[in-house]
Amino acid sequence: MGESVRPHVIETVDLTMIYKSGKVEACALRGVNLVVKEGEFVAVMGPSGCGKSTLLHLLGGLMRPTRGRIFIDGTDIGRLGDAGLTEVRRKKIGYVFQRFNLFPTLTAKGNIELAKKIHGNGHLNARGAEEILEMLGLKDKVAFRPPELSGGEQQRVAIARAVINQPRIILADEPTGSLDSRNARMVLRMMRELNEKLNQTIVMITHDHEAAAMASRIIEMRDGQILHRAQHFAYEPEFEGLF
Repeated sequence: MGESVRPHVIETVDLTMIYKSGKVEACALRGVNLVVKEGEFVAVMGPSGCGKSTLLHLLGGLMRPTRGRIFIDGTDIGRLGDAGLTEVRRKKIGYVFQRFNLFPTLTAKGNIELAKKIHGNGHLNARGAEEILEMLGLKDKVAFRPPELSGGEQQRVAIARAVINQPRIILADEPTGSLDSRNARMVLRMMRELNEKLNQTIVMITHDHEAAAMASRIIEMRDGQILHRAQHFAYEPEFEGLF
């Protein structure tokens, strides 16, 4: 019963994206209708070129659709100007990419603090920051620079940077794509913990079935359309013994 009354954090209506190169058109999304509720962890799967990355970029306000509407936390972002769209991205959305995109000359703490300054979120207290760092296993790594960290540790710093301001939504684009299997499982398990403990809404693009199994719902895409909207899984910590 409680599940059905959770508010929609993301909603798309007839979302269509057509790329043009001269007279050539390529339809990346074909009328996608999607609802993501508060606190869901959704994995979007599909072959290369199916439109999943385009969908993520549109949800993040990094591109504007050819047609259709996108609601982020109740706001129709298609009606916003550039300044309003930037504000939504700054306050509502955290991004995690396959490439960690950390500043190599800053420490882990410096990369995280820079995100706090950019997002201008002054209300987050030190306890909240420490809780996130502890959940991600980073409390003893804050003085290290990215070249001194493993790939898994760098990705965890990138996740901490994305969630440190506690945005409503985390958008993750193949977050384990450049990690070995052990680090990938560790990162995914920690994302799941953030989802469960902080009620963080996560939309993750992945081609990996093992990664998708960590989500509470899997959406499958093909040829710019959603094939399965409600494939739900009960998470089982099958990799617990590896960490």
